[in-house]
Amino acid sequence: MKYFTNPLVAVLLFIGFCPVFSQQIRPQDAELTNYQYPFEVHFLQFTSQKNNLKMAYMDVRPKASNGKTIMLLHGKNFNGAYWERTAKELSDKGFRIIIPDQIGFGKSSKPQNYQFSFSQLADNTKAILDELKIDKTIVLGHSMGGMVATRFTLLYPKRVEKLILENPIGLEDYKTFASYQTIDQAYQSELKNTAESYKKYQLTFYYDNKWKDEYQPWLDLIAGWTLHPDYPKVAWDAALTSDMIYNQPVCYEFKNIKVPTLLIIGTRDRTAIGKDRAPKELQPKMGQYQELGKKTQQQISGSKLVEIENVGHLPHIEVYDQFWKALYDFVK
Repeated sequence: MKYFTNPLVAVLLFIGFCPVFSQQIRPQDAELTNYQYPFEVHFLQFTSQKNNLKMAYMDVRPKASNGKTIMLLHGKNFNGAYWERTAKELSDKGFRIIIPDQIGFGKSSKPQNYQFSFSQLADNTKAILDELKIDKTIVLGHSMGGMVATRFTLLYPKRVEKLILENPIGLEDYKTFASYQTIDQAYQSELKNTAESYKKYQLTFYYDNKWKDEYQPWLDLIAGWTLHPDYPKVAWDAALTSDMIYNQPVCYEFKNIKVPTLLIIGTRDRTAIGKDRAPKELQPKMGQYQELGKKTQQQISGSKLVEIENVGHLPHIEVYDQFWKALYDFVK
């Protein structure tokens, strides 16, 4: 790394080579009001569990439709915006793209008295399709979105044409490794998050200690939350959804999936919920995606597995071209 003693040169080079969003992490309110998504954002307003909620989603229409729809479901530390490149290319191929922000995430409501479950998130997601009168869709879920996509497929199999799971979490039952933490304990842990702690986590479990500029915007967004007075609201929902992931495994039900399924697995990924709470001798056994992908493929009848060697938790960010080839070969 080169260092510049002339501060003006350093500033000019910084401005010239760094994206605008990475020059400074800006505080973000609970619903990312001042952050512009890549496509127009719509809101579904509904009542759930005595909460008046709004669920954000993007609806990307192709210029020349092929008659098919793909729904893209985000992960826990992300929101729908990180699907921008995927959505643009799919739209160019004629697909209509639906990109929700789950309740508790992104631009959607952050209810403080809500029982989060994958079944509830799946039902909320179906409500968007119902509103748009979309009867059938291809479903792609990344990370936690893979657990939502799995539950959605199990609950509403007739609404799913194909299922794609990109480095989903929940390929193993974290309760069999890690001790339980209460929601209050999880909340206190979330309140301690900073840009530095988020980056350290992602470097450790996502990127194998190699940072690239294209990772920065997705760090900036969640780090921006920690700088805003709204952060306790975000942190509380993060604690609730962590509890949901820990207590509601989907791995025992993969055998019940009957729709055509593709697994896209970056084999370097080591993401595992609660790894820090597991006994030292069990920690190295958690999040072994090079093994979990194969195991899951065997459980889902007729499924296809595409392994991407030496790639971490976000193939569609880290090695987009390889991700795209696997995805488009399956959906075209």
